Amino acid sequence: MNLHAIGAIYKFEMARTFRTLLQSVVSPVISTSLYFVVFGSAIGSRIPEIHGVSYGAFIVPGLIMLSVLTQSITNASFGIYFPKFTGTIYELLSAPVSAFEAVIGYVGAAATKSFVLGLIILATAGLFVPLKIAHPAWMFAFLALTAITFSLLGFIIGIWADGFEQLQVVPLLIVTPLTFLGGSFYSIDMLPPTWRFITLFNPVVYLISGFRWSFTEIADVSVAHSMGMILVFLTVSMAVIWWIFKTGYRLKR
Repeated sequence: MNLHAIGAIYKFEMARTFRTLLQSVVSPVISTSLYFVVFGSAIGSRIPEIHGVSYGAFIVPGLIMLSVLTQSITNASFGIYFPKFTGTIYELLSAPVSAFEAVIGYVGAAATKSFVLGLIILATAGLFVPLKIAHPAWMFAFLALTAITFSLLGFIIGIWADGFEQLQVVPLLIVTPLTFLGGSFYSIDMLPPTWRFITLFNPVVYLISGFRWSFTEIADVSVAHSMGMILVFLTVSMAVIWWIFKTGYRLKR
């Protein structure tokens, strides 16, 4: 394995983050803080508890997931799309770097950014509400696997996209609505039976439920199903990327 090549790609992508701290870190943290102010204080005062947990603490996992999902996709998709846009992707394809090594470099950097951002938002949440993490190891596992999986999805989107506008289609029009409807701000047990059944077809429900369980030991679906869904996403994303490099889809024109 060409560790030097992986390290070069990883360092380049991480360096780009430090050049855009306002967009990469500060903006998501401010947005999440506003959610705490609006939902945690204004609405939370009318919903004192859900399943014995204060409303402010209940929404923390959902807000972290919202930022991690969108930032993972955005970071990874832009990271691979920009070389396509400038034409430097051909230098990468002709270099003695395998597809596996390139994916590790780009996806590893994107996942690292999202993972760190999730921890920053977690620390920020502690300033607004008292937090208790029942299972820290599981919390880190869910956070890391989610960041990696959706960074892989972002990598796929970056290769598929033909323009900067298409990079935002999936995060804004698909992932964000699914996250809001996936129990970020409420328990799906509060829904009528019909809507609860429909909601179970939303894959983000399983991500948020498992992550929330690591904090409060409260879950809308079983933890095994949550972990299984993440692993399915991970496997499918890796299979799609393997197919892309095997066929040269949108890489070789």
